[in-house]
Amino acid sequence: MSILGSKRDLWNSMPQGTVALFFIQVVATLGFSVLYSTLVLYMEGKLGIGVSTANSIMGVFIAFNFALHLLGGYWGGRLLSNRALFCVGMATQFVGCLLLSVGNTTFLYYGLAAFLTGSGLNVTCLNCMLTQRFGPNDTRRETAFLWNYAGMNIGFFVGFSLSGFFQISQNYERLFLLSSLGNLIALIICLYCWQQLADKDTQYAKKTKEEQKKSNWIGIGFILLLPFFLSQMLHYADWANKLVLVIGLTMLVLILHIASLQDTKEAKDKIRAFAVLMVVSTIFWMLYQIGPMGLTVFIDNNVQREYSGWIIPPQWFQNINTVSIVIGGPILGIILHRMRNKGVQVNIPTQFALALLFIGVAFAILPIGIAYANDQGMVNPTWILASYILQSIGELLISPIGYAMIGYLAPPSLQGIMMGMWMLNTGVGATLSSYSSNLMITGQSDMSPLLTNSGYSHVFLILGLFAIASSLVLYLLVPHLRKLIKETKTNLLSDINLGTTERVAVCE
Repeated sequence: MSILGSKRDLWNSMPQGTVALFFIQVVATLGFSVLYSTLVLYMEGKLGIGVSTANSIMGVFIAFNFALHLLGGYWGGRLLSNRALFCVGMATQFVGCLLLSVGNTTFLYYGLAAFLTGSGLNVTCLNCMLTQRFGPNDTRRETAFLWNYAGMNIGFFVGFSLSGFFQISQNYERLFLLSSLGNLIALIICLYCWQQLADKDTQYAKKTKEEQKKSNWIGIGFILLLPFFLSQMLHYADWANKLVLVIGLTMLVLILHIASLQDTKEAKDKIRAFAVLMVVSTIFWMLYQIGPMGLTVFIDNNVQREYSGWIIPPQWFQNINTVSIVIGGPILGIILHRMRNKGVQVNIPTQFALALLFIGVAFAILPIGIAYANDQGMVNPTWILASYILQSIGELLISPIGYAMIGYLAPPSLQGIMMGMWMLNTGVGATLSSYSSNLMITGQSDMSPLLTNSGYSHVFLILGLFAIASSLVLYLLVPHLRKLIKETKTNLLSDINLGTTERVAVCE
């Protein structure tokens, strides 16, 4: 009873707006989770778009979603307040879901462009609104972000579950309309709690009323132009994916150039280490983002999904990841804490190497499952379960640590640009995922498991072995990278709380 009471007291002691942001996080995630898990299946099954084209569009969708996070972080608190930009983002997502519910190819591109405008811009606004509720040394911030992270996963669980339910009946119209309802509820909550969510100490908050009106019009003008640009990128997905890859290579060259310009050897070494780890993360996200593309199509066509007369929707398999993250996060935290207490050093490069190893094994085991497929070529779902659990362990090892390390490796003046590079890097991985997913079905005109299993097995094995080999190479480089990072025996991650990480991620 005392534990429940202390939790209730902590909840009640939170600053105004914190509780509202938790519920906003839950419902605002719904629309994105639906598209993330269903978009490829919707384009292939409902609209008749080829799997290859659907994978390319999905790659652009994910890549630009992460790229726009940086733009949202810059516009929010400068051209518009974070709460205003978030509301505009929710409104565009609402419109996007309505357009998608029409159910034809023309409205697909405009619907995705409108939705992407909102989802790309408002994630950083939400995190900025939350971190601004707390003072610089307020330890409650970490708890608030953990709650919001849990809320995000609740939203993903609900979204994946609804997607699967409606996908069985191919009733995508109701699915997208229901998704729009989540955006509308988030918008209403934000407007209702408007005063509680005001900007604090941002450039926008320091402007006069006249300056705010002027910047509002400029910001809204940019936002109105953004869907037209994004719709063209989605129309020409192959070209857009190549553009993302060029930008990714440019980022790598730029960060190495930035390293050479630093005044001290320590600063140069840290940024060079960041460049190496950026390449490593690209490999990880290339495999991870296959989930909503090639892996989802594989599950839909090549995996046994019937249980007691009930067909398990392919989207529900993605809930394995959600549940694994929710359960595995605290467990991993306890394990790492105990290891550090025993003097076992768990450093950043080693954790990155382990992340690559886990996701490599996650894909390398799938060909084994395919080899033991039944006479119809259908694979036992246990192999998918094991693969998603291994992917989730890898995610826990690399994702939060990646954001945390930037506050340590980047000089204060470069934290914003390096965080932007790190976030866009996930999008580069998504683009590579679309190419890898298309390799799985190259030359196949029939989606019969007996015909496609060999293609899936070949690509899964290559990707898995490539990640495992990369993890071994990185492990050999760990001593050198630790020297570049100047990591001390006291693991830097134990000194970085989640709130500080999020503040650097979205508000610099």
